[in-house]
Amino acid sequence: MSKITPSLWFDNNLEEAMDFYVSVFPDAKIHSVTRYGEAGPGKPGSVMTGDFEIAGQRFNAINGGPDFKFSEAISFIVDCEDQAEVDYYWDKLTANGGKEVQCGWLTDKFGLSWQIVPRALYGTVTGKDAEGAKRATEAMFKMKKLVVAELENAYRG
Repeated sequence: MSKITPSLWFDNNLEEAMDFYVSVFPDAKIHSVTRYGEAGPGKPGSVMTGDFEIAGQRFNAINGGPDFKFSEAISFIVDCEDQAEVDYYWDKLTANGGKEVQCGWLTDKFGLSWQIVPRALYGTVTGKDAEGAKRATEAMFKMKKLVVAELENAYRG
């Protein structure tokens, strides 16, 4: 386990969330689940906490109730090899209530924010050709899901 582990607060759907993330990310796994006992405060037998892993990153989470919500102030970046990988994660994470935002950002059905980023983005918006980088950045601002071909075309002019 790394020295720092993100801890996520879910209302009352942690088990559903863990199952969802394990279905989306091929290398994800649930390490442990603890359940509420008779002392509560949750319903006895319902999930209290969970420890899971996505792409080698451990997460701890709690079913803490409705007091706190996720915001875009925290997001997780998914580094994508190519457009096919962007499309896969975009489609999976926006399905069933997820929301497309802008510039590669989305919010999944649990309210957690993700950035789905193709590696090609960095060669375009921060490329050596300043005018090309400007065009690619302007193209990116018009996108929700990032499209590699459009970024590269804008960069080339």
